[in-house]
Amino acid sequence: MPQNVPSFTELLDSTLRSAVHLEMRDAYGVAEEADDFDSWRRTGERDTDPESPYWSEWTSLIRRTVARGVVVRRARIVSEPVSDYIRYEHAGTQVNIDAGEQVRWLPRRQASDIALPGNDFWLLDGRLIRWNHFTGDGASGGGEYSENPASAKLCAEAFEAVWARAIPHENYKIS
Repeated sequence: MPQNVPSFTELLDSTLRSAVHLEMRDAYGVAEEADDFDSWRRTGERDTDPESPYWSEWTSLIRRTVARGVVVRRARIVSEPVSDYIRYEHAGTQVNIDAGEQVRWLPRRQASDIALPGNDFWLLDGRLIRWNHFTGDGASGGGEYSENPASAKLCAEAFEAVWARAIPHENYKIS
């Protein structure tokens, strides 16, 4: 990734209207959440304190983004029955919502006829994509930025199609 590309925080801080995030994996293995995930697996308890060291940087970023009038939406496509990782995500999602994100869940079986990009992404202001790449075991494979109009169109259409079918967090029950 070129060094002159802004960080994700800089990108979100410069977003003016919208930030949408599509997640399509059933498990992630990113290092930053490994301890929290392990703790949840052992105890069944999730850190839901928005001011905790785990959450505070993210909740601060989302709060200031939403305060500027930016709409932040996150959609997750999940296989059912859900994985332990998705249970873990679901258990902490109220923190995202309380910070100002809107979050919806779409069972994968309901996404079969939606044209989806090959990777998770953030789409900022409908034009700038931050692709999230992952290794086979779910570790971060690094990000990539693009302003390709055709890719941005694909991401926008895919996200809106998922969003239209997806279930708001408060109504998505994990069994």
